[in-house]
Amino acid sequence: MATKNYDLLFKLLLIGDSGVGKSCILFRFSDDSFNTSFIQTIGIDFKIKTIELDSKKIRLQIWDTAGQERFHSITTSYCRGAMGIMLVYDVTQARSFQNMNKWLHSIDDQASDDVVKMLIGNKCDMVDERCIPKQRGELLAREHSIKFVETSAKDNINIEKSFYEMARLILKRTAGNINNLPKSLPDLNRPNQTNCLYCM
Repeated sequence: MATKNYDLLFKLLLIGDSGVGKSCILFRFSDDSFNTSFIQTIGIDFKIKTIELDSKKIRLQIWDTAGQERFHSITTSYCRGAMGIMLVYDVTQARSFQNMNKWLHSIDDQASDDVVKMLIGNKCDMVDERCIPKQRGELLAREHSIKFVETSAKDNINIEKSFYEMARLILKRTAGNINNLPKSLPDLNRPNQTNCLYCM
């Protein structure tokens, strides 16, 4: 049996409308890469990354979800086991921001009461195309008493900061109590049940 090389396991979930950059955020954080092609997630996929925080090795199991309505039931079922949920909108797409209330209500219905939530306004590098001011994101976050950050997966702005802050908030919420945390990871050797479409 393999030796466990981490102290804690946190399951995180990225949710939001299709095309807001959830996959790009995930790949920037996990692989430090950015693909300029449009990536559409089909169903659910995840990445693993271990970080060090407060002298603990924390394994982050980060689930990337599809934003299309037909996959909404998949997303909500995964909410139930998440310890942290990052709600992502695109600062250049007004509808993706307007739909944040829908996603927040879905989390309230499906996720545990103590799940840590964070609001992320992605693509902040696209200054000329921006239509959602930073102040609107800050206001929405205050209304729901959650953290807010703007990011750019393309320019690697606040990506690492977001995940470390999420891990820090979960650690504070659980007080490092191992009894509150998942005991194991899924089998990473199983055939991948999801895939991506790369569209030029």
